[in-house]
Amino acid sequence: MNAMNYKGYAARIEYSDEDGLLIGHIAGIRDVVGFHGESVKELRMAFEEAVDDYLETCAKLGRPPQKPYSGKLSLRLEPALHASVAVKAELANKSINQWVADVLDREAHA
Repeated sequence: MNAMNYKGYAARIEYSDEDGLLIGHIAGIRDVVGFHGESVKELRMAFEEAVDDYLETCAKLGRPPQKPYSGKLSLRLEPALHASVAVKAELANKSINQWVADVLDREAHA
């Protein structure tokens, strides 16, 4: 999956059939920052404008902008679970990292 990125921020994008718009939000921060566009080109421009506006607004308010998650997650597993995960990943022809990311992604969207 490709992500729309700008200045270290990523976009979460959905389609609204009702409005005929692509709707996005800055992902990985608690502040709610949304944008939209009728085409990918418009959405990209709106995303960059939203990030710039967010950063400018934070500066005007004198507070640091929230930083998105780095994407790095460290886990400590019991050896038996680690072995089971390694086997499942190998059977799926994936790295352990990719297999775990896929499982977590499915669970996060369930």
